[in-house]
Amino acid sequence: MDWKSKIDMTRLPKHVAVIMDGNGRWAKEHGRPRVFGHRSGVKAVRETAEAAAEIGIEYVTLYAFSTENWNRPKYEVDALMTLLVSTLRKEIRTLNDNNIKLGAIGNLTELPKKCYKELIEAIDKTKHNTRMTMLLALNYSGRWEITNAVKKVASEVKAGNIDINDIDDDYFAKHLNTKNIPDPELLIRTSGESRVSNFLLWQLAYTEFAFLPIYWPDFRREHFYKSLVDFQNRERRFGKTSEQIT
Repeated sequence: MDWKSKIDMTRLPKHVAVIMDGNGRWAKEHGRPRVFGHRSGVKAVRETAEAAAEIGIEYVTLYAFSTENWNRPKYEVDALMTLLVSTLRKEIRTLNDNNIKLGAIGNLTELPKKCYKELIEAIDKTKHNTRMTMLLALNYSGRWEITNAVKKVASEVKAGNIDINDIDDDYFAKHLNTKNIPDPELLIRTSGESRVSNFLLWQLAYTEFAFLPIYWPDFRREHFYKSLVDFQNRERRFGKTSEQIT
């Protein structure tokens, strides 16, 4: 089915978040090592970025590496970091050809030096692109982000820069990694798992979820388009009644 033709281009979400899950299981089912699955997932990243930019999504955030992923076997972590470096180098041209700006969230300075260097260079080489922003969540966890924001706010209260009674949601959100970026309206997760895995815990408060029963290496444009159509067919009430929304 041509899902793209069914999308209402006047009601696109500004921000779509993606949990790219299932690389290891996909590789196992194909009789290959887990690292092969991660490499095969790069095509899905490229197709998602190009499809989103083409139809007018403003922000796409990809959960690439969590703080918990450091607990995986060393050989897999090392391979992931090597893959990250090589992919960033190769994809800069694709990002620029599609006018996509690269960004990143997470505890980035704790990444391996080579990875951090390549990331910063890629961000710099795409900084003038304006069609869409693609954020990579690297060495990221929602709890870390919220804890870090609390520390920043507490420091400002201690310094007398703000009264504690003046702190509200908007003020707190400005201390998150995603400041000045709208919260995701849609979260897509592949692999069939139905959880958020410590991803954008504050930002997902009113996000619509799409849990797909396919592994990330099999994710293609049509899956992305179908998720958008499903999103547009939902009623988003934000605590109100259907009658109030109508």
